Amino acid sequence: MIIFSGLLILLASCQIKTKTNPNEHLVMATLYQQTAAEYRALCYQAFNLGRWQLQAMLDTLQSKKKPAVIVDIDETVLDNSPYEGYVIKTGYSYPAGWKEWVKAAQAEPVPGALEFLTFADRQGVDIFYVSNRRAENQAWTMKNLKKVGFPQVTDDHMFLRTITSSKEERRQAIQKTHTILLLFGDNLNDFASVFENKSIDDRFKAADEFRSQFGRRFIVLPNAMYGEWEGAIYNYNWSAKPAKKSQMRLNALRYFKMHDLQ
Repeated sequence: MIIFSGLLILLASCQIKTKTNPNEHLVMATLYQQTAAEYRALCYQAFNLGRWQLQAMLDTLQSKKKPAVIVDIDETVLDNSPYEGYVIKTGYSYPAGWKEWVKAAQAEPVPGALEFLTFADRQGVDIFYVSNRRAENQAWTMKNLKKVGFPQVTDDHMFLRTITSSKEERRQAIQKTHTILLLFGDNLNDFASVFENKSIDDRFKAADEFRSQFGRRFIVLPNAMYGEWEGAIYNYNWSAKPAKKSQMRLNALRYFKMHDLQ
């Protein structure tokens, strides 16, 4: 009887399901940003290229408008990977904890960003921070940018999100008074509206069409943690359940089939 009871307990324990972390898929991407020297090298490469391009453009600039560069904030000039670490550790999902992270103003500069924007500032170029952080977070965002030394962090140089996530109107507003020489971002939506809300295939096509602009006017920073590319995998159904999103990620994979060799 004792043996039988013990067997029942053992069987019951085997049936206990361990809770899976809905953010497990973020681990490698976040570790890449936090631990890979290759990530740092890519960032330095982007801003080095931006510096060379900016200098060349300034040397030949003939516009009467003042020159400007536009930079995104998150994963372009500020590193938010510790927030991703938070959602991985807790199992929560954005926006849980995001406002607290922004208020803490603890994000460090993306490698190379501070040096580049300091250079641009010294060349007399206006810098505009165009971000989809909500406008209600502007004061804390400015506090963070100032804390780590970024230049031109003033209200008139901050273009945070108010109504729409599209940055097109904000870019056009800047273009009315300035000649935009360079745009920096980790998301193709940071550069042109043609990339917005498009399927994976259509985003590929748009990237191919704009191929001559990358490295010339559009400078892309690496971000494997999140972005419009992820939304395209979900068909922009961001509210889908974690299990559904996991399946959609698996469905989007291209993979080698052994039977193709037989």
